[in-house]
Amino acid sequence: MLYPQIDPVALSLGPIKVHWYGVSYLLAFLGGWMLCRLRARQLPDWDDKQVEDLLFYAVIGVVVGGRVGYILFYGFDQWLNDPLRLFRVWEGGMSFHGGLLGVLIAMALLAHKQKKTFFAVTDFIAPVVPVGLFSGRIGNFINGELWGGVTDLPWGMQVSCQQFYYLCSDKLSLEPGVILTPPLHPSQLYEALLEGVLLFFILWLFASRRPPVMAVSAMFLIGYGLFRSLVELVRMPDAHIGYLWSGLTMGQLLSLPMILAGIILMILSYRNFKENNQ
Repeated sequence: MLYPQIDPVALSLGPIKVHWYGVSYLLAFLGGWMLCRLRARQLPDWDDKQVEDLLFYAVIGVVVGGRVGYILFYGFDQWLNDPLRLFRVWEGGMSFHGGLLGVLIAMALLAHKQKKTFFAVTDFIAPVVPVGLFSGRIGNFINGELWGGVTDLPWGMQVSCQQFYYLCSDKLSLEPGVILTPPLHPSQLYEALLEGVLLFFILWLFASRRPPVMAVSAMFLIGYGLFRSLVELVRMPDAHIGYLWSGLTMGQLLSLPMILAGIILMILSYRNFKENNQ
């Protein structure tokens, strides 16, 4: 299959350019707001005003944490050479793990403001997060970034060698931009389906059973960590970082603590529930 080479600019109004990557975040927050309102109607201790506050805190946490996390984890050397790169969010470059840390800090502040426990807030928002992950990964696909390795599967996509010079550098002198790579795994779409669609249904159904406190948050950490680690097996690492050691990628390294933390929280959640109901 040939990658459709989508224009990353969705709309141009003179000097103002609206990028698809920004649109994907707008849709993510809109979808999250709608689902949070739906969840608030299912739970007695949440209302629309609290949801509006939660969305505001979440937006700040995602944008600031995601961008700062990307710079720290994936692009610190590039940032040193170009400090203003931190603010050019429309060019892409957001770290989920950084965004997660940003949201956790924001949710801790919100919990204090609303006089709720930290895990009451994270359990509430966890089933909604995959909607944002799905939208963000579609934005990555439109941007033509985060591709997987070479594959012979029928849905593998060929991309311009201009983007992947190290896969066909010997051909670039012929017709740059016309010569194509071998078929690549569309790993952005894999992540959209696993971290977005599948994880959403798992968490939404799990949360609907009213599990004990911490359990929904734990399930999110385990599910995301596992799905991200699986996709990293076929996703090419950032060219300026490469593999860390023994084929381990930065994404897997950052996901392992999530899985371990999720398992620990799940055990504690059901242990506390059992002790409190004996």
